[in-house]
Amino acid sequence: MGWQDYAWDPSWTSGPVTVTWLGTAGFCIEADGQRLLLDPYLTRASLGTAAFGRLVTDPALIAPWTERVVAIATGHTHFDHAMDVPALAALSGARVYGSTSAAALCRAARIPESRVVDVQTRPLPWDDEVGPFRLRFVASQHSRFLLGRVPYPGDISDCDQVPTRTRAFRCGAVFRIEVRVLGRTIVHVGSADLIDDAAPPITCDLALACVAGWTSTREYPERLVRALAPNHVLLSHWDNFFRPAAGGARVLPTMKLEKLTDRLSRAQGQDARIGALEIGAHLTI
Repeated sequence: MGWQDYAWDPSWTSGPVTVTWLGTAGFCIEADGQRLLLDPYLTRASLGTAAFGRLVTDPALIAPWTERVVAIATGHTHFDHAMDVPALAALSGARVYGSTSAAALCRAARIPESRVVDVQTRPLPWDDEVGPFRLRFVASQHSRFLLGRVPYPGDISDCDQVPTRTRAFRCGAVFRIEVRVLGRTIVHVGSADLIDDAAPPITCDLALACVAGWTSTREYPERLVRALAPNHVLLSHWDNFFRPAAGGARVLPTMKLEKLTDRLSRAQGQDARIGALEIGAHLTI
């Protein structure tokens, strides 16, 4: 099925907070003319390059997302979440939040220490404020979809150069990122799992929910709803990120979107709103 089968019903949208899907688990949240980027992966290297080549950020693809960015937050440091972060930070002047591995990536790219926040060194949950955004980082975990294991586990160490091989972008610590902005609460779940007792349950306006790996995670839809009680769910990381964004999003095999949507709907109740966007499309909440 194509993404259109899960197109977002825009009838409820109004207000000053705009959420744009960048593809994979990446989002841009804009409010008061300022932007927050979450797991922004824009280069979308081909499968061949990711498997055998060197990963290099495409300046033309990241350029539109370097203006008015005050912060970049990463939930973990696999290449399809963190590869473009150092270049985006260098061009935008934004503050970067992430794990010790994310901090290592930024230091290797010569991002000033004053703009690198190592969330892993803080007691979690941990909050900070930047521009109109209040960020809260909650300990989380990556789905174990690779024969019961997390792909490329471990940390990225300090290095002289930004890693350029897929295997070098190790997972690092994993966070769920809660964003409070202009009276809205948006929660980014960048991998299809969570830690149930990492924080008390909340109620959020919008959950940005990772799809990839969900079938390997015990009761993922039900646990997501119990933890976040989302009014709306926007599905992400279901697209074939080895294809250029210009060709439109294509569903990766084995995503089982219909089954996931059904279970989320049953967990949320009859008023559930669950959807997806095309890459570059946005909604306003």
